[in-house]
Amino acid sequence: MSNSNWAPRAAQEERLRHLERERASGRATTELQIERAALLNALDRRGDAQQAFVEILLREPTHFSALNEFGNCLTSMGLIAAACRVYSEAATRHPDNPMGHVNLANLLLRGGDLAGARHHYEVALRLSPDHPQAHQGLGAVLSGLGDRGSAQPHFRKGFAGCSVTSLPYRGSKPPVPLLLLVSSGSGNVPTASFLDDRIFLTSVIVADFLDPSLPLPPHRAVFNAIGDADLCTPALSAAARLIERTRAPVINEPLAVRKTGRIAVAQRFHALPGVVTPQMLTLPRATLSGPDGAAAIGARGIAFPLLLRSPGFHTGHNFVLVESANELGAAANSLPGDDLLAIEYLDARGADGSARKYRVMIVDGQLYPMHLAISRQWKVHYFTADMADNADYRREEAAFLADMRAVIGHNALTALKRIARELGLDYGGIDFGLSPAGDVLLFEANATMVVNPPDADERWVYRRAAIGKILGAVSGMILQRAAVPAKHKVA
Repeated sequence: MSNSNWAPRAAQEERLRHLERERASGRATTELQIERAALLNALDRRGDAQQAFVEILLREPTHFSALNEFGNCLTSMGLIAAACRVYSEAATRHPDNPMGHVNLANLLLRGGDLAGARHHYEVALRLSPDHPQAHQGLGAVLSGLGDRGSAQPHFRKGFAGCSVTSLPYRGSKPPVPLLLLVSSGSGNVPTASFLDDRIFLTSVIVADFLDPSLPLPPHRAVFNAIGDADLCTPALSAAARLIERTRAPVINEPLAVRKTGRIAVAQRFHALPGVVTPQMLTLPRATLSGPDGAAAIGARGIAFPLLLRSPGFHTGHNFVLVESANELGAAANSLPGDDLLAIEYLDARGADGSARKYRVMIVDGQLYPMHLAISRQWKVHYFTADMADNADYRREEAAFLADMRAVIGHNALTALKRIARELGLDYGGIDFGLSPAGDVLLFEANATMVVNPPDADERWVYRRAAIGKILGAVSGMILQRAAVPAKHKVA
């Protein structure tokens, strides 16, 4: 008798019992044992699955399917470094199998190794010129390198007929069916940390390549994960058309996201009490790198030092400080893209000379402190800041997480609430500093903020409750929205 009250899960459990009998009798082939190991993982028996794969590979260390499925298992568990090693072994031992190269490339891309990912996608396409996942991945690499024109043909080939996929579901109860809307390129909200595959059965739709004649998969809510308004305008337009086909609740309406481009946000909140936004403009890279670049910026009232960045990039990539007019041309030429953002530099240094960048998350209208990053450098990102090596910084962050109002002050908190209300996002985040007067120095406010649980290092114990509260709030919001009956029949 199955322990599951969901029919597909019960069928998996029955199949596993059959495979266990075959294994006990000595009749199980290698293929059946691989199926058993993969089923153990699908049924959330991950320790047993790992052991089963190890036993198979001890007997047959070069078996491609065993290596490939073990890599899939490790990836689903978040053991990315181990999965990379397994996929690398598969690609090395089976150089003519395109799937091994694609799986390895996917993880290299995820880890930011664009050159390594590009190599393996290109190998896969030499082996299989129409391989859809290889085209999708190479398109993502080219987009990440700023060559979005060259990415588009690969996206067209990769997503033709492949714009809808279903993620694995490992729950024992009937799932909550969810549509997840994404863009073909970068600029999507990272959702893996809060879309629990034991709760949600997620259908991923690449909105900008969905065939409008296809019916939408069953769903009770829609999460629009297309988050970068500067990069994803076509995808957001496609998403806006798509949601007209459903009456299910939509989290992060595409039209609200479209208003969160960097320049648009700076202009929208410039007049809010307690908020300081930078002047910002877009100029051709050719202009900025030419002899009249400094004059073009000066005419708009932006003085040196200033910031230059390529639109559509995050976590500090392609983002530089330009100290003087003499450095402008070289800085512009170092960045990808035809157009660049010139941004007024807002000094977020405290009395100790260290720069501070706070992040709060917006979930269903509520603000949640997420982190405080402190660094001696101007470019402050949490995982490149000085937090791990400085106990005083960690104590300051712990105080922020425990009592945000006490640390940033009533006026700044009031300003953040105004920003959150005006943004109109169900899920998003605000990155900011504080001026000496206690005003919010607004760096960005949009949907593309990632919430990563801290690792097991004891130094981060104090962060776990705050991150857990955010993730719980997001999951709870989706469940609450999905529980609301649709106004009409859902597609």
